Amino acid sequence: MDTTAAADLIRRTRPRVVVVGDAILDRWWRGTSHRLSREAPAPVVELRDAVEAPGGAGNTAANLAALGAHCELVAVIGGDETGATLVTALETWGVGVGGVSRDPRRRTISKTRVVADDQVLARVDDCRDAADGRAALDPGMRHGMIRALRAALQGASALVVSDYGSRDLPGLVGEALDGVERPALVVDAHDLARWRDLRPDVAVPNADEAERLLGLSLGEGHDRRSAAVRRTHQLLTRSGARHVIVTLDRDGAVLLRAEAGPVVTMAHPVAERFASGAGDTFTAGIAASLAAGIPLETGVRLAQGAADVAVSHEGTSVCDGEELAHRLAHRPAAVLDAAELAERVARHRADGRRIVFTNGCFDVLHVGHTAYLKQARELGDVLIVAINSDASVRRLKGPDRPLNGADDRAGLLAALEWVDHVTVFEEDTPIALLERLQPDVYVKGGDYSPDMLREAPVVEAYGGEVRVVDYVPDHSTTSLVERIRSAGRTAEPAP
Repeated sequence: MDTTAAADLIRRTRPRVVVVGDAILDRWWRGTSHRLSREAPAPVVELRDAVEAPGGAGNTAANLAALGAHCELVAVIGGDETGATLVTALETWGVGVGGVSRDPRRRTISKTRVVADDQVLARVDDCRDAADGRAALDPGMRHGMIRALRAALQGASALVVSDYGSRDLPGLVGEALDGVERPALVVDAHDLARWRDLRPDVAVPNADEAERLLGLSLGEGHDRRSAAVRRTHQLLTRSGARHVIVTLDRDGAVLLRAEAGPVVTMAHPVAERFASGAGDTFTAGIAASLAAGIPLETGVRLAQGAADVAVSHEGTSVCDGEELAHRLAHRPAAVLDAAELAERVARHRADGRRIVFTNGCFDVLHVGHTAYLKQARELGDVLIVAINSDASVRRLKGPDRPLNGADDRAGLLAALEWVDHVTVFEEDTPIALLERLQPDVYVKGGDYSPDMLREAPVVEAYGGEVRVVDYVPDHSTTSLVERIRSAGRTAEPAP
C-alpha cells in the first residue's frame, strides 16, 4: 500500500483511537518589537495575535482527529480557566472529551511562547507547586480515570500513551488494560523504561529519549541513525517494545524491529518556522495507521509526511488529513538542472546532510531499479539520481533506445518517495557532475563492481565513498525490452 492510499483509508474508515496522558495548553503570543523597556534591557512586545491550542497528549489527540480518526482523550486537568480553554480547543479539533476529568485542586499545565517578529523571546511554563498537573492523583481521581479509560477502549483499535513524566500513568494504564481486549499500544514517553512491562507494540522516542534509554550518545547528524540501527537489540529490549521508531528531527526517522531490517524515512523540512509538536504529529500518524490496519512500513512514511506538513505551519503543529493526502500525491518537483542542483546540494551540505548519488538510463522503471534506489537512500540523507539524456542513451544502447524520453523518465523517478532530486546529463558518464557536486556516497547496482566503474577514481580522489548495493537478478531494462519485443513477434495476428 502506498502512503496516499493509506491516508485515504484512514479518512474513509475513521478508526477509533484513544489517547491517554498529560494534556497541556499551548499559547502563542505574537507581536512586533521596536524598543527596549525602561525597566530592564528587554524587548517590549506589542501583542498582535494570541493563539491557544492543545499541547502534549492533547496535541496528539488533535492530530489523530485531523487525520480522520475517531479520537477520545483520557486525561486529568485542572478545574481552572486554563483547563476550560483546553477543553474548548480540543472540541474545536473534533476530539472526544468525555474522558477528560476536571480536578479543582489541580492547575492545568500551560506553555506560553512569546514571539516578536522572527524571534522566540521566551517560553513561560505554568506548572507550579503541589497543584502541578504531574503530581500524584488522589485515589478517587485515579479510579475515575481508570474507569474512563476502560470505557473509551471499548471498540478502540489503538491506544496512545503520551507520558511527559506523570507519576501515575504506567500503573494506571496497566490496571485499565487488565481484563480488557487490548488494542495496539503506542508509547510516546520521556522515560520509556517505565513502560517496559506493558510490552508496547510501538515505542516512539526522539533522539534524546533514545539516548536516555541507552545511557549513551547517538552522536550527531546522519551518524545518529546508524548508531540507533547498531543498537536495535538494546532499544527493543530496554523499551520492551516490539518495534521502536527513533525520530531524528531534520534527519527523518528509523523504524527498528527484530524480525526485519530497518526502514528509514527522510524528512523534507521547510525553512525554519516556529513550529512545535511535530513529534506528536508523527506519533498520531503511526497510531492512525496501526488502527486502520496499514502495514507499519507504510505507516512510518505516512507519519513522516504528516510531520513534514506540521512543521510547515507556525505554532503548535497539527496535520490535516486532506493536506497530508495532497502533499503525498503532489510531492514538489525534484527535477533540476546542474546549476540548480549544485545550489541545492550546497544548502544540504551546510545543514550537515549526507549526499548520496547514483545514475543510469532508467529507460523502463522496474523492481530492480526501485530495490536498489531504496537501498541507496538508506545510505544517507539526500538521494540524487542522474539520468542519461536521450542522445546519451542512444549512444550507449543503440538507435532504438530510449523507449521513454528524458522528461518521462525523470518524472517517474521524481515521484518515488526515496528520491529527492533528479537531473539529466548529456555525457556518457556522470563524471563531470560528480566532480561538481562531490557527493559523500556514489552508489551503483550490484551488477557492477568498483573496479568496473570509470567514476570510482574520481569519487575516491575527493574523499567520497563508492558503494555497490544488492542487485535483483533477472531484472534489467535490456532483458525486459527484449522479452516484450519477443512476445510481440510471436503473438498471433488479430482476426
